[in-house]
Amino acid sequence: MTKLLLTVPEAAKALAISRSKLYELLASGAIRSIRIDGSRRVPVDALTDYINTLMEEAAA
Repeated sequence: MTKLLLTVPEAAKALAISRSKLYELLASGAIRSIRIDGSRRVPVDALTDYINTLMEEAAA
């Protein structure tokens, strides 16, 4: 089964950025996340949405 939610380190690795940069993006609202019992999780589709936004901005 494919993961639907990633930990912050997993999401940072998937985007090839540092954990601190990912936390900046989460804090700014650029990438959506959720909390489950105090643990931050990043939906895989939130990463896809972020990448699509970057691609649209680059094309403009």
